[in-house]
Amino acid sequence: PQESYVQQTPPLSGHYPSTTSITMAPPKTLVDKIVYAIRQQPAASANGVSRAAIVKYLSAEFGVDKTKAASKKAFKDGVSKGILIQTGQSFRVKGDTVPEVAEEPKVTIEELKEGKGPAAESGDTVTVKYEGKLTDGTIFDSAKSFEFTLGAGEVIKGWDQGIAGMKVGGKRKLFVPSKLGYGKRGAAPEIPPNADLQFEVKLKSIQ
Repeated sequence: PQESYVQQTPPLSGHYPSTTSITMAPPKTLVDKIVYAIRQQPAASANGVSRAAIVKYLSAEFGVDKTKAASKKAFKDGVSKGILIQTGQSFRVKGDTVPEVAEEPKVTIEELKEGKGPAAESGDTVTVKYEGKLTDGTIFDSAKSFEFTLGAGEVIKGWDQGIAGMKVGGKRKLFVPSKLGYGKRGAAPEIPPNADLQFEVKLKSIQ
């Protein structure tokens, strides 16, 4: 079964107080607008707000062309002038409080048998044999052969995490927290809401 979710759009009004001396009322330069956009959106990590989310906000709020070269230059200028701090493709405003973001849940992996050959990685088409259980031992699903593309969002996040790195012939037991499974919705009638899951998986092939 596939997992789907709805991404909420942050509000386009209001203002979060800052400890910096940068004036944002109203933002005039493109760098100022980037700073404003960062402060209006909840950070997905301690690194700040992603470039894509900032550009989307600039387009919606200020009508800035998403493909405009000036936007790329403004990000670069903001970093070089010490206004922005960049980590990967995320940005935060220097001097602002670093957001506290709850640590993302992870799959617990128990290696039962190591396989042979190359390890499965994102983009590979893999075939597995599996059995899924609830924490009380109830079997809710199983299959002798199931094929999917790893890392493409075709299966629950717990599988994309837990099967990556497996080799053909290998077996793993995966302990998948609810947030990486079916979450608050569950998958009626077999899987109740907020259910942690256990899978025993054997990797049969990688394409």
